[in-house]
Amino acid sequence: MAKDHEETLAALSNLQNQELSIIRLSEPISATHAPITAKRSSDVSTDAFENPSPASLDADLGHYKELFSKLRFSYLEQVTKEKFLRAIVGDPPLIVEHQENVELEAQLAEVKAELKAQKAEVAGMVEELERTGRELSRRYENIKIETAKLCVLPTQISTLQTKLAQLQQAQQPTSTPTNPSLTLPLPATLSLLSTRTSELDALNAQLRQLQAALPRKTRELERLENELRPLEVQKAGTVQGAREARRMREEGGGEAGQMELRGRWLRGCVGLLGKGGIVGVEG
Repeated sequence: MAKDHEETLAALSNLQNQELSIIRLSEPISATHAPITAKRSSDVSTDAFENPSPASLDADLGHYKELFSKLRFSYLEQVTKEKFLRAIVGDPPLIVEHQENVELEAQLAEVKAELKAQKAEVAGMVEELERTGRELSRRYENIKIETAKLCVLPTQISTLQTKLAQLQQAQQPTSTPTNPSLTLPLPATLSLLSTRTSELDALNAQLRQLQAALPRKTRELERLENELRPLEVQKAGTVQGAREARRMREEGGGEAGQMELRGRWLRGCVGLLGKGGIVGVEG
């Protein structure tokens, strides 16, 4: 593959190194051009001949048109003079009748009409050649640009291939991953991603519901804490009384004192349970 690229680039370079001009269009494009050593007889700039450009080619075309027009006029003048002299000095002299002139004029009109048609055809061909030349020039410039790009393309391809090999080597796992989800193919990974996304959406919905219920739960918690504070105070008093009764019993106090302490403790418990709404308290 690389060899084919090199051969293609070499062929394009050889074609671009060849000089193209109107004077050399008759030669094959792939032929080796020999240096032109003959001196030009016209007065057109030799620099324009060696380095053609659209402006110089237009100048050459105008010059050659003018040159051929002068040459045609000189040719007709010389031929007319020669025929006139031969008619005069001939033996016998050439005498032309009026009828012959009329016939010759008719033939001349036909020849002029045919010449006019040929000129129109030649003008169309010239216009087509100019259009084709401009198109070929544009394509030639595009080929030069694309060839310049192709010259650097193999180096860029080689660099990209080296980077691709390095990336592929870096992506290869050095050891077996503990999570099997990391080695799933693309379709399975997309399916797993969709499942996890659905679960995340469900969790977000539950979280929004809990956040909406949080203020109500907070108010309820504050109410319960307010109700619990008096109960804790009563509990502390009851515990203190129970401890005092136990201490007196252990010290061997009278039966009346024990009964009184027991009654206080029971009344405290009943009052505590009454405030909690468990039992009723009678007067």
